Amino acid sequence: MAKRVQVVLNKDVSKLGRTGDLVEVAPGYARNYLIPHGMAVQVTPGILRQVERRREQERQRLLEQKQQAEVQKTALETVGRFVIQKQVGEKEAIFGTVTAQDVADAIQATTSQEVDRRGITLPDIGKLGFYKAEIKLHPEVTAVVEIQVTPQ
Repeated sequence: MAKRVQVVLNKDVSKLGRTGDLVEVAPGYARNYLIPHGMAVQVTPGILRQVERRREQERQRLLEQKQQAEVQKTALETVGRFVIQKQVGEKEAIFGTVTAQDVADAIQATTSQEVDRRGITLPDIGKLGFYKAEIKLHPEVTAVVEIQVTPQ
């Protein structure tokens, strides 16, 4: 059995790894395909230090994003309630429905913070009243805000 060699990927390679990953591959695969096509470089001590530095920078960047999401969550939850006005018919039934875009617009108008509408989860809203909406700000951070639907 031939020994394996370590390479650092310069590009994403399916079923192998992503850019910057340190992987072990067969020597022929590295010598004949990955390195000539510029997809990988042979590992040296200097390249290992670069890989570690990149990993640390990426970890710091992700940590900063999570902290920003926590700050945004606190700001949204301290506001308390967001008011959305809709046209009303009989028995307090609203025309249409309250969409994630409506909630995002209400948050933008009230707090000047931009929230991605794709991260907003709403219950079915068909009448006037108070509802809870979940806003996913980060994979690990979710804010819960109260929505008040009022007549226009």
